[in-house]
Amino acid sequence: MSLWCDKYQPKTFNELHYQLEQAALLQAVVADGDFPHFLIYGPSGSGKKTRIKCLLHDLYGDGAQSLRIENHVYETPSRRKGEITTIGSNYHVQVNPSDAGIYDRIVIQELIKTIAQTKEININEQRSFKVIVIIEVDKLARDAQRALRRTMEKYISSCRIILCCNSTSRVIPAIRSRCLAIRIAAPTIDEVY
Repeated sequence: MSLWCDKYQPKTFNELHYQLEQAALLQAVVADGDFPHFLIYGPSGSGKKTRIKCLLHDLYGDGAQSLRIENHVYETPSRRKGEITTIGSNYHVQVNPSDAGIYDRIVIQELIKTIAQTKEININEQRSFKVIVIIEVDKLARDAQRALRRTMEKYISSCRIILCCNSTSRVIPAIRSRCLAIRIAAPTIDEVY
């Protein structure tokens, strides 16, 4: 038995009921095939993660809905071991690196490197890249954001990154310039009812 909010959460762009122009833009990008890095931002509760799930469904079909939780162990330069939990499918991984605290830079670099170097089992798939969804990117330290920028450039051929945040003002300009930014505004009262 699933939770009510999970059962009725939109899974495709056709099930969305507000801000349809952003949904149409995302659908057009998926249909075009030239998939860039994304920076999706807006206030809490505006539907950013829901649109990301719809985007993943358009890219990979129902396979993106089969989620599993994984724990990744990483080692810091001071030989301390840390752990970060990710949610993902065979096609994507979602991570909140702020859960790692001051080691967010290491988590970002190691996770993206690991995922980018992992080859797809089925090479006949329509997409030749995996997607990494990074939540709360605006809470990353500046050095972690600089490391993310370098890593985004290095692994562009094998993975695409979707960044999700509340405000772009705390995201460094170098990252903002490498992403297609899409603002998801909070729904109006009329759109809710």
